Amino acid sequence: MLRDPLALEAGASAREAGQRLADPDVRAVLVCEDGRLVGVVTRKTLVREVVAAGLDPSTTALREIAEPPIFTLDADADLDAAFRELEERDLERVPVVEPDGRLAGVISRAVVQRRLAEDEPPPEDDESPSAA
Repeated sequence: MLRDPLALEAGASAREAGQRLADPDVRAVLVCEDGRLVGVVTRKTLVREVVAAGLDPSTTALREIAEPPIFTLDADADLDAAFRELEERDLERVPVVEPDGRLAGVISRAVVQRRLAEDEPPPEDDESPSAA
């Protein structure tokens, strides 16, 4: 799990989110209020909620435009269950939250898959020793 993911406070401006999203590797900005995850802002959110609506990105707070996360994982979820959820929902990354709603981090399907593969025992050798 990636701890301390890219997150902005709910009172931050849409411009600040836009600056973060200008990086092609950043797909979403998590929005928190007092450490609790309250929403997500993407490029699509900014275009629809700010640009198309004619709002000023410098004065529009993220709390006004953030969308609820599609899905979150509980911080105490086991890896197998987390991987199944990510696979079934076809999600690449999801926020991980504590029971009180505090953002704990972000987990990716690729990382979970790699970790599960590391935990698997090596395949047994089917070949029996040959008699000489």
